Amino acid sequence: MSQPEIATDSILPATRRLLLVGQPNVGKSLLFTRLTQRYATVSNYPGTTVEITSALADLGGQLREVVDTPGTNTLSPQSFEERVTRDLLLVSEDADVVQVGDIGNLRRTLLLSLQLAEHDVSFTLCLNMSDEPNAPSIAIDALADRLGVPVVAVSALRRWNLEKLKRHAVRPSRSRLLVPYPKAVEEAIAFRRAGGMTRAEALSSLCADSPQLATDIAAARLSVVDELISECGGRTAAFQSGSFAAALLHPVWGWPILLGVLYGAWLFVGKFGAGTLVDFVESSIFEAYVNPWATRLVHLVVPWQWLSDLLVGPYGVITMALTYAIAIVLPVVITFFTLFGILEDSGYLPRLAVMLHRTFRRMGLNGKAVLPMVLGLGCDTMATLTTRVLETTKERVIVTILLALGIPCSAQLGVIMAMLGRLGLGATAIWLGVTLSTIFLVGFLSSKVIPGPTGDFIVELPPMRMPRLSNILIKVLARTEWYLKEAVPLFIAGTLLLYFLDVTHLLGLLQRALAPLVVGALGLPAEAANAFVIGFLRRDYGAAGLFAMQRDGALDATQTIVALTVITLFVPCVANFLVMIRERGRRAAFAIAGFITIYAFGIGALLNWILR
Repeated sequence: MSQPEIATDSILPATRRLLLVGQPNVGKSLLFTRLTQRYATVSNYPGTTVEITSALADLGGQLREVVDTPGTNTLSPQSFEERVTRDLLLVSEDADVVQVGDIGNLRRTLLLSLQLAEHDVSFTLCLNMSDEPNAPSIAIDALADRLGVPVVAVSALRRWNLEKLKRHAVRPSRSRLLVPYPKAVEEAIAFRRAGGMTRAEALSSLCADSPQLATDIAAARLSVVDELISECGGRTAAFQSGSFAAALLHPVWGWPILLGVLYGAWLFVGKFGAGTLVDFVESSIFEAYVNPWATRLVHLVVPWQWLSDLLVGPYGVITMALTYAIAIVLPVVITFFTLFGILEDSGYLPRLAVMLHRTFRRMGLNGKAVLPMVLGLGCDTMATLTTRVLETTKERVIVTILLALGIPCSAQLGVIMAMLGRLGLGATAIWLGVTLSTIFLVGFLSSKVIPGPTGDFIVELPPMRMPRLSNILIKVLARTEWYLKEAVPLFIAGTLLLYFLDVTHLLGLLQRALAPLVVGALGLPAEAANAFVIGFLRRDYGAAGLFAMQRDGALDATQTIVALTVITLFVPCVANFLVMIRERGRRAAFAIAGFITIYAFGIGALLNWILR
């Protein structure tokens, strides 16, 4: 396998690498941020860091290119992410390695340390989260002596002991710890080594090819790890039980909690963000000051009517594109990102995966599919990329279809919640019921049509924590910056498209062409066709157009529900469509887009007929 590409802000000068390696949920991305002063997504659930991120850092007076590798539970790869991390370790022979582990889960951490030792990797062990109240006491010096590598206890969150880590990170060692395997395993290793494999390669292939030997290998490693922890005065951390964390996974009490979370999201994003904040920004800032001042200024200095209309006309860059992007969508995006950050930082999202595992199993998926679908609530394009974490092609294809069909991105979801917030919980229940039923129905049918197996479900449950305000602020600011850079140019491009269609009279022709469908089947005003035209360019832009129509009284309650259902199920935005081509192939991407278009309008027509 070729070496993965490294995503960087710019071309980095040639320098020695420092690889950060570790399981998901150990604070590796936050440590990367602390070492490099460059933002990387900090999450409490697996599947966040799929693309490789790197940045320069001064470590004890030495310049290093620090690389944040994808989280991995094993060096016998079972997913795309684990394969990338394993390959980075093997091809970067001149790199220093820091294994980042959770001090509260020494057993899991040291199991990966054993595998690094078996691959003859020089590394420094960083025990993160040492400030946690339930962090076990461990003799750090004794552990370092037994492992034969530098061991540093740190707190990336509180920046404690980072200077010591920087000094030791550039002086890694090879571990002298060896695992005595059963005779059958050693004989199998010897046989494969005779064929040209290294000992580490032989162990990896045995884990993949023989379930029985894989069990023996895991048991031998676990025995060594438990003995090591005992010798160093530590203990394995017990899983939280008999607490709120356990209630979140309860087959009965977990569902009321989930409904409470959804209701809180509706109040915070739909009522406060899309209601109070949007009204304030749109009415008190844009309508009162920005648009009137911009109109007067443009009319004063611009001599050409066409350019004036382009800037401040009905389809003006300022009066439409910027008003939609900043006054209507941005407040909703900020509140949604805040809510999403709280759920991430608390550790609730992986528990949601466990709760929904049984339901997803009926769609030919498992609970791990919740992770890219939850990420789709932030950005469907990014979520489509993270389908790589799923183990089988069947699962990746099904989740790609569901992401494109029924998972609205953050900006679109925020606008949808704003419109539903004006109608009440009944309308919200109809929209949500149709959307969830669609996801389940299409997922179930896809699992019957698409051949292939379903992967096993293994997910790490981090401890429940009180969300940190600093973490949430970092995430909200970074994601808001991403939204402004990505969405605003597309909003402007969409407005320019509408302006061109309007001045060439093609917009009227398009509306008349779509009238039998939009007006006849869906029961919507002809102007609603505009939202679907530009919805392909940017889904939240299409939703923002419907929001403006509802605000102006052009949509009644039934029309609003139908329009929102169709725009939710409508074709993915152009960015997501291009990623679908890249991940699934051109033929599959066009087939998915064609199916979604027909399905969305069909469901909208049926819903309109039922409601009327």
